[in-house]
Parts: sequence; structure tokens; C-alpha cells
Amino acid sequence: MIKCSTDRKKTGKKIRMIALDLDGTLLTSDKVLTDRTKDVLRRAIEQGIVVLPATGRPLSGIPKEVMEFPGVRYAVTANGARIVDRLEGRILYEDQVSYENGKKVLEICGKYDALLEVYYNGVGYTEESALNRLGDFVPRVPMAAYILNTRRPVENVTELFNRKKLPTDKVQAIFSSEEDCKKAWKEVEDHILDIEITGALCNNIEVNAKGVNKGKGILMLGKILGIEREEIMAFGDGRNDTAMLQEAGLGIAMSNAVEEAKAAADEVTLSNDEEGVAAAIEKYVLDGDV
Repeated sequence: MIKCSTDRKKTGKKIRMIALDLDGTLLTSDKVLTDRTKDVLRRAIEQGIVVLPATGRPLSGIPKEVMEFPGVRYAVTANGARIVDRLEGRILYEDQVSYENGKKVLEICGKYDALLEVYYNGVGYTEESALNRLGDFVPRVPMAAYILNTRRPVENVTELFNRKKLPTDKVQAIFSSEEDCKKAWKEVEDHILDIEITGALCNNIEVNAKGVNKGKGILMLGKILGIEREEIMAFGDGRNDTAMLQEAGLGIAMSNAVEEAKAAADEVTLSNDEEGVAAAIEKYVLDGDV
């Protein structure tokens, strides 16, 4: 059941952009984009609405059926660190973690049993040894399959990072236990400045440059396209979606969302497995209620 708050409707602004988190939001738990959701997205695009993924994933990790969906041109990736124009093959905006800070994050997280990742130019690099025991870090088969199929395996992520000596879109660590995740999170938070820490899972840390988040990302793209904050609708379910739900003119959390995301949102829709995105777009956009 959709919870509705009416204060946003008093702005009189029509929605011109819809930003969509993927995992736990647009996609079902089996990583499926349903036929009903496809139809709703198509109808929104036909009305001239800019529809885009806003994800923690690198560009190469966005499913083709999403990124190549007719009318989808832009993507906010790596939690807002990189905004891309797929049609023109251009990077519209980027703000990366410095080499020095990325190195410190990897050193701290590397002390724990964790799958380490860095993102370069829209590609995620992961240690092959960790991929070989992926079930220890990501027990859910659909999520594990996504990581396995979209990451570029390397022998040692830290060695790769130190060899390149370049900034990175995002550093991620997925831990074998939530306890280790909490310990590493606090250590990173206490010892490294000028970074943004968030997570989409109960056992991961995602580190971006200071001030980088999906909320800033969608506002930046809106500014580029001449779309005002009040004209942006956003959907999410995780901790890394809270800034986006707060910043959007209409932020909608899924019923399966974490409490932080629900608290940041204006609305709560059905779960990702109940096609909550489609239900909310139909109710508040296609029916002309927003």
C-alpha cells in the first residue's frame, strides 16, 4: 500500500525526471525488470520525462535492458561520482576518490576478510580469489551472479591501485561478517578525511569523495538539463539512496527499504518484488496527480 503525503503536491510542479536505484528498487530480488515496469517506463518516456538509473554500480554493471531501454540516455553511476550521457558517449560530471584516500581505505578494509573493489572508467575491478569464494560475501545468488558477470578479475586490487596511482570513482569492500563491516566502517570514518561513506548492503562499505552522493548527482544532472529539484522524482531502498530521496522533489522509498531510506522519503510504495516503482509512477505521474 502506498503511503501518501500531500505537501509536495502543493508546489504545482510536474515531474520531468525520474531517477531509479536498481537493486532492491527497480529490479526484483531476482534482478528482473518486469514487463509491467517496462510498460510504465515506456509510457513515462513517451510523456517526455527523463528516466535514468541512479546507482552505486559502475556503468558496466548496469543491465543492458536498463541502459539500452528506448529513451534512456543518462545514468548517475558509482553513487553520483560519474554522470554519463550514453547517447554521446560523454562524461558529464565526475568527482573521484583521491589516490591517497583510496589507498588508506584499501589498507584498512584489507585487514579484514573482505572482497575489495575499485572502479575505473565505469569498470569494477575485483580480486579473483574473492570471486572464487563469492558466496562467503554475497550469499544471495542473483546478487552474486551480478558481481561475477560484471567485474574484471585481477590478482590483487591493492597492487593494481598502487600501480595505477590514479583517483577512482569508488572503493568498495564487502565483508564476510556484519561485525567486521561495522569495525572497518568506524576505522575508515575515524582515520580518513574528505570522503563519503555509505552502503547498499548490511555488510558493505562504499567510499566516495567528500560530498559525492546520488542526491547531488541527480541535482547536477537536473541543472545540466534545465530541470528543477521540484520536478525530480527518485526511488530507492538503501542507505546509499537516502541523500537522493531527501534531495528529490518527490522521494519514494520501497516498502522493503531500510528505515533510514524510509525516513528520508516523502512516500513509501510497494516492494521491489511487488513492482512498487510501476505502482508509484502510475499513481503520481501517469495519472497526473503530481
